[in-house]
Amino acid sequence: MSRKRIYALVSVPALIGLAIVVFVIFQPIRVLPRLTLAPGYMLIDQDGERLTSEELRGKVVLYTIGYTGCGERCEASVDLMREVQDRLDEVLEPDDVEVKLVTISIDPKRDTPEVLRAAAAEIGADPEVWRLATAEHDALKALVGAGFRVYYQEDDEGGFRLDPNFFLVDGWGILRGEYRYRIPEIRRLLRDIGLVAKEARAATGVARLAYEAAHLFACYPTR
Repeated sequence: MSRKRIYALVSVPALIGLAIVVFVIFQPIRVLPRLTLAPGYMLIDQDGERLTSEELRGKVVLYTIGYTGCGERCEASVDLMREVQDRLDEVLEPDDVEVKLVTISIDPKRDTPEVLRAAAAEIGADPEVWRLATAEHDALKALVGAGFRVYYQEDDEGGFRLDPNFFLVDGWGILRGEYRYRIPEIRRLLRDIGLVAKEARAATGVARLAYEAAHLFACYPTR
């Protein structure tokens, strides 16, 4: 075996090892962790149209849980969703996957499509981006309670005990971000949406290998 070939055989593993070290230390690509498979569902939106998890497959979706009668307790959540809607262009490229917003109402008795449609108009929800939807009681318990693991309970005043909750799901239907019990910073939400959209844009070719390496080495952003 020639000396050049020996050097080549020796240097290839060394270069791979060096690349791994550099990747781990400098983390040139950041990703959000793949947490778990997001729950499937079938809802009815503010226009009386069916909204399913399969319909939103291939899109990045930010979910929040609430109800129209929540009043001041939900104002911060509504304001945050509206700000995300209005600032998506800050983190998305023209050819990025679509980003959708969905507010799931846990009050199907009162939040009929007509009520949801009026609420959507009042809060400035663009129907092309942000949909309000609900389902029957048992379906909501399966989706919100068992699927997203959000506790809620009707209180003595006709409302619900419910903490702020937001969930970011990628186009493959995988939960990528959980923001529980308090309102997250808009900066963090926009950053995370941008990270997931950028990863989707690089889902093919050599770039995909780099993103898989980022997951392998847990190259996650700091909070």
